[in-house]
Amino acid sequence: MKLSQTAEPTVAFILSLIGGIFILLGGGMMSMMGSFGYGMMNGYGSYSGYGGMMGGYGWGYGPGFGMMRGYGYFGIFGLVGILFGIAVIVGAVMLHHNPAEHSKWGLIILIFSILSIFGSAMGGFGVGLILGVIGGILALTWKPATLERK
Repeated sequence: MKLSQTAEPTVAFILSLIGGIFILLGGGMMSMMGSFGYGMMNGYGSYSGYGGMMGGYGWGYGPGFGMMRGYGYFGIFGLVGILFGIAVIVGAVMLHHNPAEHSKWGLIILIFSILSIFGSAMGGFGVGLILGVIGGILALTWKPATLERK
């Protein structure tokens, strides 16, 4: 008898976990940039005209050095990226602990990895997006181990 496939989706777990960490880090970096008021479309705070990629006006109530002052698009997308990264990491951990439900966790990993392109520095610097998508696809296509008799 020999095993034709692995008993756990280990490769899918590892790729998804690393991808989720990259997405989480990308979201954290964007969130930190946004909390200092250097959002992509907002300026330096609500007293704008200086700063920001488009030189526009900020959303905050004063100069952009508070947690929610001048938060802007970087900060909001950063928070979304953090949530998507956490979802991918939780999906990877649940895939490892409950491989019988590999389809459900693989779909969660795949969806949140794809959505991370909108929320965390282009999907965790692009690396998190790619690793998460590959890990999610591997989790969806994984088959439990079967014994072959010779």
